[in-house]
Amino acid sequence: MAFAKAKKPRAPLDEAALMEYAVRSLASRMRTVRDLRRLMKLRAEPGPLGEAAMDAVVARLKELNYLSDTRFAADYTRLRKENEKLGRRRVQQDLMQKGVRAELVASTLATAYEDVDEVALVRAYIARKRMKQPSGADAQKETARALGRLQRAGFSVGAIFKVLRAWGVEVEEADLEGNDEG
Repeated sequence: MAFAKAKKPRAPLDEAALMEYAVRSLASRMRTVRDLRRLMKLRAEPGPLGEAAMDAVVARLKELNYLSDTRFAADYTRLRKENEKLGRRRVQQDLMQKGVRAELVASTLATAYEDVDEVALVRAYIARKRMKQPSGADAQKETARALGRLQRAGFSVGAIFKVLRAWGVEVEEADLEGNDEG
């Protein structure tokens, strides 16, 4: 790697080429406006000319309905909830990290998780990940590990506690408060 060949700097793209680049990028995966701008910034001309070209491309993509943070947030939330069985807090953190506005995240999550039984979602996540009930000599350590894993998946402490109680695991309130990251 120390002797890697130096790459030639790419020529900056004009507005038409940026539009083509953005469409190809959106064809491969859904993106937020912030994510697409980050990608285009690497290929656009530096300075106000490049910013103007990026603004024009983003406006045109929104006009054509190729780019929509609202649709991205709804699809992303649906996929994470249905396929990966993730909790509300994890999806919220992921959307915020991807650059979706806070009020859009709140409204999307409210509609997506309004009729969801969180305990059932925790059980579905456990089944999907093939997590086993803590038992044996290391039951306390396994319980703490399961608790942390379920919290990282975005589930509330109350729902996790209900599932652990159904398993017949003794969990102290101090354990729950110590692991509650929120």
